[in-house]
Amino acid sequence: MSTPLLFRSMVFRSTTDADLDRVTAVTVDEPVGWIAADRYLDELKEGMYRPEWTWIAEDGDRVVARALWWGQATAEHPVALDCLYVDPSVDDRAAVGADLITAGLRAFAEQGALKPPLYNLTLPTGWRQDPAAVAALAWRHEAARAAGLTDEVERLRLEWTPDAGLPVAGGRLTFTEGSDEEFLDVFRRIAVGSLDGETRRNLDAMGAEATAREEVDFYLGCPGERSWWRLARTPDGRVAGLALPSATPYNRNVGYLGVVPELRGQGYVDDVLAEITRIQVEAGAELITATTDTDNAPMAAAFARAGYRVTQTRMIYSVPEASRTASVPAS
Repeated sequence: MSTPLLFRSMVFRSTTDADLDRVTAVTVDEPVGWIAADRYLDELKEGMYRPEWTWIAEDGDRVVARALWWGQATAEHPVALDCLYVDPSVDDRAAVGADLITAGLRAFAEQGALKPPLYNLTLPTGWRQDPAAVAALAWRHEAARAAGLTDEVERLRLEWTPDAGLPVAGGRLTFTEGSDEEFLDVFRRIAVGSLDGETRRNLDAMGAEATAREEVDFYLGCPGERSWWRLARTPDGRVAGLALPSATPYNRNVGYLGVVPELRGQGYVDDVLAEITRIQVEAGAELITATTDTDNAPMAAAFARAGYRVTQTRMIYSVPEASRTASVPAS
């Protein structure tokens, strides 16, 4: 267990097995995504939640705040903060939330994590019209930014189910397997001019080569099979883009798709998305998930044409790429 951190009269620390009942007793009644006890316990057994990745703030004998970080079962470090809760009785929920996030991030860095986990906050669609959702986001937004997670992206979560029907491919592209180096080259090319917020930030901070390498390494580490990956080619054999069907521990997903800059604007994205959907369906998928930035209107429109519907909005907070080697701010 990490050394407890003191702030005001509170103690911020990671948990032990002895804290399990107190951790699972926390409930969230705000309209944001949160982790209920049954899911926490199930994924605790699988190693996707862990006592050392679960942090609490105590005021005397009361648990007044809880942060649940998640990672893949085989991971050494967590990749995302899934749930942040501060009791409504706390005077400054944002300040306590910021200190709890900061304590966790500092501990993970001390344990060798090279990349600070992001904060993934799920909201209902149309959340801006719900005052309760706006209020639930407000203090969490302030807490995340005060803890150094100042890069902010709003993303749509989408789903395809069989009732939508298979999207119709245009028949203009063929899809072939390829080597890691071929995929790396296409990742490098499609990063240029991308409307994806994270890709743009990584490109500015690291350049095309490192951005492409990070993408390839990420998808190689996902639960999806490498054999699913396809290069998209025009009839004359030119590479038009790539299709990476993938998976999470929960669902099959779209993974990654892109079209090279010189062929954008010709509708090829529809063919690539149709191919990913076809591969997943032929493998037996009854649900395919996807995400895209709200700013990426062309991609959102392509998903809509393919029968994917928006089910959630996510606010993603992360440490800016250029600041990831810097120390976590002190409380």
